[in-house]
Amino acid sequence: MKKILLMVFISVMALALVLSGCGTKTPEETPAQPSTEAPAASEPAAGGAAVKTGLGSVISIAKSTSATADAEAFAQADIVSAAVTLDANGRIAGVKIDTTQSQVKFDAKGQLTTDVNAEVKTKAELGDAYGMKKASGIGKEWYEQIAALEDWMVGKTIDEVMALSVTAEGTTDDPDLTSSVTLHVGDYLKAVQKAAANAKDFGVAVTGATKTGLGTVVSIAKSKGATADAAGAAQTDNVLVAVTLDESGKIVGAVIDTAQVVINVDANGAITSDLSAELKTKVELGDAYGMKKASGIGKEWYEQAAALAQWMIGKTVDEVAGMKLSDEGTPAEADLTSTVTMHVGDYIKALQKAVANAD
Repeated sequence: MKKILLMVFISVMALALVLSGCGTKTPEETPAQPSTEAPAASEPAAGGAAVKTGLGSVISIAKSTSATADAEAFAQADIVSAAVTLDANGRIAGVKIDTTQSQVKFDAKGQLTTDVNAEVKTKAELGDAYGMKKASGIGKEWYEQIAALEDWMVGKTIDEVMALSVTAEGTTDDPDLTSSVTLHVGDYLKAVQKAAANAKDFGVAVTGATKTGLGTVVSIAKSKGATADAAGAAQTDNVLVAVTLDESGKIVGAVIDTAQVVINVDANGAITSDLSAELKTKVELGDAYGMKKASGIGKEWYEQAAALAQWMIGKTVDEVAGMKLSDEGTPAEADLTSTVTMHVGDYIKALQKAVANAD
């Protein structure tokens, strides 16, 4: 009888163990299930991820001075520009910053004393010839300091960049930069902020690394001296192109803009322009630039610049430079004749510069 009871007890216990295995498992025991959630933003899709390309500029004529008994009038336009590539997560994948400091002089009668046909270079293009190193407490030239600032920005969001600690003098006291950057950084940060704010996705999925470039073509050739009937003017035309390239060298993002700055000078060599006025690029002026009313295709400057930039997408710089042109220098490509009637020579030159310095 005892043996029978023992066998029954063992059978009941075995059954209980089997039934317990059919119950809910603890989290450690639950097998992993395929995730139904979308991949995190930091994980690009298998076909690549989109990037955004932006261009921003900050313009000032505040350093201009009228003629005096001892000095000529000095019309100066400072144009700080930045090209930015943002990755799919909104972080800076690449950035290029440059400055043009255009200077046009007039005598006490408002006559030009500067060769307006002379080549004007940006600070980056001037390189060691800019001459900051000899006055730098850290022994670094302008292009070296701006490169260090650019490197610091890569990988950060625009909010992180704008949170950079800046002293009352306008320099940064961030410990990662104090040994490499003594520049006043305010306008550089503003230009990068503008570039990030207007950055555009051109619809190209990028699977590898990208390069960012900024090209500038500068002219002061339209400057003129005062006459009996009209004031003189120092005019700076800065043609700007921001570009993002993929690993094969094809253009995956492009933005075109122009900063056209005019500083008026009267027949006594006095600057008559408001030196504190807010100055805008052609893109920033938008419809206020006023090209549409004179355009044979009824399109404003910013619309034509955007159409030209879009046409560049997917092409190499050589393919863009090989564009068919009319005798007047306007596009003769079938894809552009209905959208772009501007002379495009300087835009192509600026693109070539941007591609050449892209990294």
